[in-house]
Amino acid sequence: MATKVDTTITTAQKLRSLYELQLIDSQIDEISIMKGELPMEVSDLEDDIAGLDIRIAKLNEQIQDLEKEVSSHEGNIKNAELLITKYQTQLDNVKNNREFEALTKEIEMQHLEIKLSEKRIREFSGQLESKKKTLGANQERYDSKKENLEAKKEELDRIIEKTVKEEEKLGRKSEKARKRIEERHLKAYDRVRTTYRNKLGVVTIQRNACGGCFNMVPPQLRLEIGQRQKVMSCEHCGRILVDDDILNSEGDPA
Repeated sequence: MATKVDTTITTAQKLRSLYELQLIDSQIDEISIMKGELPMEVSDLEDDIAGLDIRIAKLNEQIQDLEKEVSSHEGNIKNAELLITKYQTQLDNVKNNREFEALTKEIEMQHLEIKLSEKRIREFSGQLESKKKTLGANQERYDSKKENLEAKKEELDRIIEKTVKEEEKLGRKSEKARKRIEERHLKAYDRVRTTYRNKLGVVTIQRNACGGCFNMVPPQLRLEIGQRQKVMSCEHCGRILVDDDILNSEGDPA
């Protein structure tokens, strides 16, 4: 819904309102510059830590599974050794070649089971060592990022604590100022602000040049800007231009 603006407001007053809005928004921009890249850095670190959390949990799960496999095969070896001992004892009491061959075959089978389990243990132990190294590296990264995150958050919290009230106050002033400006002028102002890194949408003429791009402003255009009869823009950068005395008068120039 478009903001209803008083149609009795003069062009000079519109220009003053636009410049006042720029001054307010520039103060908000200064606070953002003070925070710098901290909010983005904190967000990125939180994402990285969340990803590492998942990776570490998965590695721990894989390590537990491998340890269970090793333990299972160690149990198989012990069980096979017990069976070998049992079958060897039974060999002393065999009554015929058939029983002897059957027991001998069982003993050979258990020796094969032991060899197979030993092979599996070597394989799983190798995987286990590799997973533990990977886990250690990820844990180091996690601890480092966690420590960095805490430091960044503390720094950001200190800045926010210092600026939050001022930022809220300026935000309210900006909203109030925007209500005094026509939608078409606001759109032009916002468009230009998002175009340039310094976020200047309204600038004064400084030493006969645009205060935004510093290109010279033609004398005739400077004269028209000083008369405050129209909202005029720099022909080079598109920023709205106002004379440097705009804040010293509420109404039209004498």
